[in-house]
Amino acid sequence: MSSQKKRTFQIEAFKHRVVVDPKYAEKTWKVLEHAIHEIYNHNASGLSFEELYRNAYNMVLHKFGEKLYSGLVTTMTSHLKEISQSIESAQGEIFLEELNRKWIDHNKALQMIRDILMYMDRTFIPSSHKTPVHELGLNLWRDVVIHSSKTQARLRDTLLELVLRERNGEVINRGLMRNIIKMLMDLGLSVYQEDFEKHFLSVSANFYCLESQKFIETCDCGDYLKKAERRLNEEIERVSHYLDPRSEIKITNVVEKEMIDSHMHTLVHMENSGLVNMLVDDKYEDLGRMYSLFRRVPTGLTVVKDVMTAFVRDTGKQLVMDPERLRDPVDFVQRLLDLKDKYDKIINMSFTNDKTFQNALNSSFEHFINLNARSPEFISLFVDDKLRRGLKGVGEEDVEIVLDKVMMLFRYLQEKDVFEKYYKQHLAKRLLSGKTISDDAERSLIVKLKTECGYQFTSKLEGMFTDMKTSYDTMQGFYASQSDVGDSPSLVVHVLTTGSWPTQPSPQCNLPSELLGVCEKFRAYYLGTHNGRRLSWQTNMGTADLKATFGKGQKHELNVSTYQMCVLMLFNNADRLTCKEIEQATGIPLLDLKRCLQSLACVKGKNVLRKEPMSKDIAEDDTFFFNDKFTSKFFKVKIGTVVAQRESEPENLETRQRVEEDRKPQIEAAIVRIMKSRRTLDHNNIVAEVTKQLQSRFLPNPVVIKKRIESLIEREFLERDRVDRKLYRYLA
Repeated sequence: MSSQKKRTFQIEAFKHRVVVDPKYAEKTWKVLEHAIHEIYNHNASGLSFEELYRNAYNMVLHKFGEKLYSGLVTTMTSHLKEISQSIESAQGEIFLEELNRKWIDHNKALQMIRDILMYMDRTFIPSSHKTPVHELGLNLWRDVVIHSSKTQARLRDTLLELVLRERNGEVINRGLMRNIIKMLMDLGLSVYQEDFEKHFLSVSANFYCLESQKFIETCDCGDYLKKAERRLNEEIERVSHYLDPRSEIKITNVVEKEMIDSHMHTLVHMENSGLVNMLVDDKYEDLGRMYSLFRRVPTGLTVVKDVMTAFVRDTGKQLVMDPERLRDPVDFVQRLLDLKDKYDKIINMSFTNDKTFQNALNSSFEHFINLNARSPEFISLFVDDKLRRGLKGVGEEDVEIVLDKVMMLFRYLQEKDVFEKYYKQHLAKRLLSGKTISDDAERSLIVKLKTECGYQFTSKLEGMFTDMKTSYDTMQGFYASQSDVGDSPSLVVHVLTTGSWPTQPSPQCNLPSELLGVCEKFRAYYLGTHNGRRLSWQTNMGTADLKATFGKGQKHELNVSTYQMCVLMLFNNADRLTCKEIEQATGIPLLDLKRCLQSLACVKGKNVLRKEPMSKDIAEDDTFFFNDKFTSKFFKVKIGTVVAQRESEPENLETRQRVEEDRKPQIEAAIVRIMKSRRTLDHNNIVAEVTKQLQSRFLPNPVVIKKRIESLIEREFLERDRVDRKLYRYLA
């Protein structure tokens, strides 16, 4: 193909100059000015917008944009002044309606004018950095109409009066309000804020300041909170209907400050209706309202939390220190659980399960439960009561609920080792007497304790269950090895591992001669099958079944403790015996003997013995004799010793001393572990580290820690620095 030749095109200017009519600009502007007048006078239907657009286009094209723009400003200003006078002359409620109607008309006119002057808007205005037509129209409306000397203040006052009337319960034209407020916002955020919002917030603050003061003087706390909540919701609703959404946070802050923040302390402490009364009377709805309102102000929830904490601590302190409550340990613990349930429900239902309040409640319970040194003992007694009889016939899930509640109280204890000491005693009695309602429940609680405190805490408790199983197998083997048992009493022996069970050195009780033979047979059998072991009878922990014949040949089977059996068997050969004589014959410790005699002679319906003189207290010279007149509708009669009761003061002191002795090696072991790791440490840091390590079981006393350090220095585990006497070194 042959290549095409390049062709060059050239555009030449007009050879003849276009001549423009000298009066063109003036004539054209007159046409456009007339059109603007017609638009404002609602006569736009006869206008040719295409022709008008072309005229405006040509004016800009022929460099008359400035004349067009300045003429527009002058014409619009003239019309807006007329409009302003019309609005100012409107009286009463017609004022806002007239303003709204003229604003709508102005917007329509402005839209038409902008369409006609679109070319100027797109070319001349950007290049000359002037205000666009629509924005110009808004600015002129703002300056000429809204900010006129007679309209600005009147408009503000009219709007604020309508808001006040609505607050006082009157129905207002919300649609009109919405239109006027939107007009202010369309004129610019600063117009809305300066001409209305600033004054609205100020007037609102004064309104709610006066109203809250009136409410405080005439309402109780619950009613006040309802009114405050209603006012808050009204303001939120008002914003949604006709105010700028950005005003919501501002007006709610005003209501919160004037109605809540300014009166917080007065409300929570209000006599007969404040926070304390709400807590006492379980007013969940009022408490929930207080929580939701107070959380809106910076320190609101802290005030509520502090008052609740102080009241719970005071209530708990009264409960745990009340001498009347201490008489019944089970009731004592049940009241603690009821108190915890009460406040758990309040926090759950009214305080949306707020963790801050939960932590405050836990802190309060930990504080007052540990004010009473007997709390560990009482919690163990509560468990003992429930696992003996209190949970009988209760479903498995309900048993777990009770055990979980017990564990909750257990977590509050600072002296968990004291609880362990008592729990071990009570568990031993339940297992040996066979009076536990459920092995599953017992094991479930031990699993919970193990999860909470670790294997060391429950190893001995688990060992007790192992001994019970081993003892059953041992008795099976014993009776299989006996070819002739004869008429000797049947014997069931529980062989307890020393260290696992809470056995205390106790004087040997003198068993009846009828039992000695079979006891010796078992001893011989056991020692014959287990080399290197020793057996010692723990008669204070056993039980027995006796067949007894009373007056008129009435027969009963009595379920008694080993001590009670020893006492009753004496009356086979004696009619009357004094307490002193029974003590000498049986060798039972006097305190235990008095408990036995109380249960045998002083409990109505179980009094197989009679006592002279008749009283609940036992004296050494009191006389006892067999009660021939004893009757019962049951063949089997269980005569329980006075057990599972709170210890007497001497017993409690003795238990405490044993606990303190048990703590010494634990404190020493912790000190050695720490020093072995750190090698050198000062006294204060040793105390802090030991406390940290042992606080899951008990809170060690710094004085005791110091004594254990001194003991370790004497035994050459540690040495004191020669220069700094408070610095210690570990001796490898």
